[in-house]
Amino acid sequence: MKKHKIFLCSIICIILATCANNYLYLIENMPELDLTEKEDGIYRGVYDLKKSPINVVLDVDVQNSRISEIRIIEHNCSPIGKKAENIVSRIINRQSLDVDAVSGATISSIAIIKAVENALE
Repeated sequence: MKKHKIFLCSIICIILATCANNYLYLIENMPELDLTEKEDGIYRGVYDLKKSPINVVLDVDVQNSRISEIRIIEHNCSPIGKKAENIVSRIINRQSLDVDAVSGATISSIAIIKAVENALE
């Protein structure tokens, strides 16, 4: 029985790692944020990861050519994926989409980053 559990856990880890690698291409060449021409206001961003139950709807508040706040309106994910919501503080602090994904919640992190990118296009 113990061998079966170890085998099953190994298979699950391989599947999760493969899924994460498939989505990493989405953020490999993340564009730099240039908000100098962006008017102050709130911009809605949406991202739905294909072949995944993960989707994100958020609002990005831009003030004085800076991201002042990111509010997650909807984030459908696993309970572990909720950890990725901490990435918004990284984006705000760095004023960049080039931030590390939240460990253990890579796919949700990517979805949030892409939703912010879509809001600011």
